[in-house]
Amino acid sequence: MEGLKFLVVKRLDATGAQMQDTVVAADAAGAGVGEVVLYATGSAARQTTATHQRPCDAVVMAIVDSWEVEGREIYRKGDE
Repeated sequence: MEGLKFLVVKRLDATGAQMQDTVVAADAAGAGVGEVVLYATGSAARQTTATHQRPCDAVVMAIVDSWEVEGREIYRKGDE
């Protein structure tokens, strides 16, 4: 996995609150500390350009700009 940065990702619930469990994911999106991201696991984790044909089980695939649940904004990047 040479050349890949790994991030410890904390899961969020539907309200945006942090859950207890974490995932270690290869970073294919260039995310930074404190950013909200989307990650994929399993065979989908090997379908990015950075992780193709690599033994990867979790990958950060996107950085979230904003997040809405039932019409209510839960998160907007930069408003932390």
